[in-house]
Order: sequence, then structure tokens, then C-alpha cells
Amino acid sequence: MDKSKDFLAFDLGAESGRGILGCFDGKQIKLKVLHRFPNGGIQILDNLHWDIISLWREIKNTLSICAKNGSNIESIGVDTWGVDFGLLDKTGHLIGLPFHYRDSRTTGVLEKVFDLIPRPSIFELSGCQFMEINTIYQLYSMVLTDSPLLRFAETFLTIPDLINFWLTGQKVSEFTNATTTQLYDPRKENWSAELCQVLNIPLGIFPQVIQPGTDIGMILPSITNETAFQPTRVIAPACHDTGSAVAAVPVQNESWAYISSGTWSLMGIEVEEPIITKHALDLNFTNEGGVDNTFRFLKNIMGLWLVQECRRTWSRSGEQMSYDEISQIAAQAEPFKALIDPDHHLFLASGDMPKRIVDFCKQTNQNLPLTKGEIVRSALESLALKYRWVLEKLEFVKGEAIDTIHIIGGGAQNKLLCQFTADATKRQVIAGPVEATSIGNLLVQMASCGAIGSITEGREIIAESSELIYFEPTDNAQWDQVYDRFLEIANLP
Repeated sequence: MDKSKDFLAFDLGAESGRGILGCFDGKQIKLKVLHRFPNGGIQILDNLHWDIISLWREIKNTLSICAKNGSNIESIGVDTWGVDFGLLDKTGHLIGLPFHYRDSRTTGVLEKVFDLIPRPSIFELSGCQFMEINTIYQLYSMVLTDSPLLRFAETFLTIPDLINFWLTGQKVSEFTNATTTQLYDPRKENWSAELCQVLNIPLGIFPQVIQPGTDIGMILPSITNETAFQPTRVIAPACHDTGSAVAAVPVQNESWAYISSGTWSLMGIEVEEPIITKHALDLNFTNEGGVDNTFRFLKNIMGLWLVQECRRTWSRSGEQMSYDEISQIAAQAEPFKALIDPDHHLFLASGDMPKRIVDFCKQTNQNLPLTKGEIVRSALESLALKYRWVLEKLEFVKGEAIDTIHIIGGGAQNKLLCQFTADATKRQVIAGPVEATSIGNLLVQMASCGAIGSITEGREIIAESSELIYFEPTDNAQWDQVYDRFLEIANLP
């Protein structure tokens, strides 16, 4: 290759967003964070929303920064979290601020949906796991309240699709994010008319579904005029952040699983067809879209949200600690003093997480974690044990052993959790890349533009050029001893 090519990835997470410049010289991808900005829910009266206008302002600020740097950008790609959405009126204007998936409006809605259509039928039509945060329950909560937002809606767009619309003027829905809604039928490769009809959700609001790598269109002239950013095309990566992260797994053998580790832990395998079986339903696993016509068969696990909320609680009381300091006190704490079910409903909403962890241990008649280190260690050990359970189920479905677990994303920096995972699962753990989501976003753009031949080639590049850390399981019989206790506490089969 004669010269390097630059690509721009926007990666918006639940806590923060960033614009990352990816420079590809034909052998390596070098990343440069152009702009990082906070994100999070904002409470307005009794509801929790996303400040999408602030996010949009920061996206345009990033474009201005990029223009000042003089970079010649080949394309732009946007990825975000799943399930949340904006509604547009017939003129294309946003109707209200998008709701946050942790808003309380979906409490109890699953049971109301099951009164109309049984759980197995929903899974048969969507292949998607059951979580009260899913789009289907958010929309049905609006049906139940006869929300004027839904009555005036002309178009439904998930968060990355909304940003792509503001960038290009094109209303489309990207495949990987559409599959998180529990309203997409992977067998029919389209929105589920059956589910919409039963739940009285207007089918006509859902736009055309496009695949990762699709050229959506050129950035609008109004944006180039405002930011001085050059006319550039917008490519849909895997717009769901986990879809992008999995695209960057530095695969080194054929027997692997991944954990996309951050606020959530998403643990699974890559498959060519969705696995929609009674066993998958009973285990509440999900089938989400991937790149190159694949699906991600996975389990959502609460993740480092548990630690993040502990840190926020302690910070509000004036005790400021870095994540490294928190990991250090956890490493020094007594092992296996208490265990929790990471996915218990007590831990879903924001709030006093340390108290909730202690309360859970009281309810389950355990020794109470009394120090900050013990509280965090109980959360991390429990996460590792939950990974072990998910791994066993993935191996059963796959019909063969899984040799390696790739931990990608921000959680790959938590060395204590990585080692706990290796010990609990008795598998080699490969941690990295940390910026997997942005890299996967960039890889899809690069493949679409012809800078690389395929995602497989891109993964090989990542494996050769990334700083990966290897964790080998230690001979620690304690993990086996506490595993049965964990299964009982978490009520797992």
C-alpha cells in the first residue's frame, strides 16, 4: 500500500463516548482518540432519558477537531448500545428525548406481554433473550399508556440509526442493532409482523434493515458547512457495540468464546445460523446479529456495572478511588467470603450498590462482606463463576469443548477479573484489545472501502499487532468447591 488510510469511528457507550481516528498503513491499525466525552442517564421528573442532543453536539465537535487536524478521512462509522431508540414525526423531527433502558416504565411489562403471547412464541419469532429493558417492552409500555409519542411517530430508529440519519438524512436500521429489539425475525430476515400485530405496535414505523458494511450515504452539507469537515461517506459498521467488538476478536484457533466486557458482560460464540431451540429458550440465551452474515449466540451478564456503581456510591460520599485502587483492595480481600447472583433484579438500577450487595448476602444467609475490598471481590468472583456456567452451556450447545476465552473491551484491563475467569473456567484467557469496539467498527469500514479483503484478514492483523495479555488457570481447588454454592445462590440449573 502506497500510503496509509484514515477512518473515523464513533463509539458511544453507557458511560462515555469517543471519536477515534484509525490509521491503517497496510499492516497495522493505529488509534488516536480525538475526543472523549461523558454520557449517562438524566432524570427528568419521574423518567430516565438519554441526553441525545449533547451527544450529537459532541459528535459534531469531534468532526471539527478532525477537520482542524487535516486528516483525510475515508469514511465514518457509528456504534452504540442496543435496545434504546428515538421516534421521528412525519417531518423527520425527533419526538422527545429517548428513554434510558434503565427507566422504570418497563417494570412488570414482560408479564403483561406474556398474557397476550406466550414466552416460547416470542422466542420462536425473535430468537432473542428476555430482558425487561428490550425494545419490545419499552414500546409496549407506550401502547399500555396510549403514549402520544407513539401515536405521532412516523419512524422508529435505534440510537445509532438516529445518529446516522442526522449525519446523512437516510432512515435505515442496521442489522446487528435491529436484532437486539426482540422485534426482528431472523428467519424471515425482517421485522416481525406477528409480534407487532399482537402487541398493537405499528409495523410501519420500522425502516429497511441493512447489513454491516453498507454505504448509507454522504455526510450532509449542513454538517460540513458547520464543522469544516470534508464531504465523507458514512458506513454502517456493526452498529451494536458488541457486534463491533466481536468483529475485532483476535482469533487464533477455531475453538473460542468471547466476553465483551464493560458495563455489561456479553459472553458467547459466533455461529452461522441462529440457535432457536427450547434449550436456548430455557437458558435465556440470545441470537444477535454479527458481521459477515453471522450471529452472536450469547448471554447477557450484568458485568462491571456492579463495580462502577460501587465506585459512584463511594465517590458521592467523598471517597474517591481509581479502578486500579479498587482492584488492589479487592485482590487483598478474603476470597469467597460471599457470593452474589450478578443478574439479580436488585442490581439492575443505579443506586447504592454496596448496600444492595450486602442486602443480597443477608437475604441468602451468607457471611457479610464488610469492607470495600470484600464487596468488590464478591462481585468479581461471582462474575467469574457466572462465566463458568455460561461456558458450560455454550459447550453443550456447540457440542465440543472451548479452549480459549477472549476478553475484549474495557474489562480486559481488569487483570484481577481476567485471572479469576481463567481460574474459574480452567481455560486460557486472552485479554485485549481494550478498544475492541472501535477497532471492529474500523475493520468493517476498511473492508467496505477495500482497504482489507475481509473481516478474517482484519482479525489476523489485530492478532499480530495488538498488545494481548495471556492468563493461564492456576491450580486452585477452591473454585470447584464454591461453584455448587454459587449455582444454588444464583438459582441456576
